[in-house]
Amino acid sequence: MSTVKEAVEVEVPLHTAYNQWTMFESFPHFMEGVEEVRQVDDRHNHWVTKIGGVKREFDTEIIDQLPDERIAWRTISGDTHQKGMVSFHPLDDTHTRVELVMDVEPSGMADKAADMTGMIDRRVKGDMRRFKEYIEKQGAEDGGWRGRIRPGD
Repeated sequence: MSTVKEAVEVEVPLHTAYNQWTMFESFPHFMEGVEEVRQVDDRHNHWVTKIGGVKREFDTEIIDQLPDERIAWRTISGDTHQKGMVSFHPLDDTHTRVELVMDVEPSGMADKAADMTGMIDRRVKGDMRRFKEYIEKQGAEDGGWRGRIRPGD
């Protein structure tokens, strides 16, 4: 299993960065290889990705969500094995640090090669950079969900 970490500072208030991240269906706008994210309910999302010509579908479950602080998830179906957390830290009234930590378990030879060559790490760094560009260009979130999900709920 590999751990990928990346952080960006975005020029938007904390609540704006957090609210936008809860709009999972907008992820294809800034995440490379993500074709679709469909929010099934408050806790579950269905993902469709196409990376290196390989199409995958999998489901994730949010296991901890505290508004303006963090969102943690894990994969619950499919051949993609990951868990992660994104956290939000106010720097001042108009700047926020967004930190992403993901544990990824490569599931095939192509995934293992991508992991060994640093491709997964570069992809996450690019996704975070594109999130920064996306939210700063918009200047406001598309919406937001501010519910609380506790571990073990």
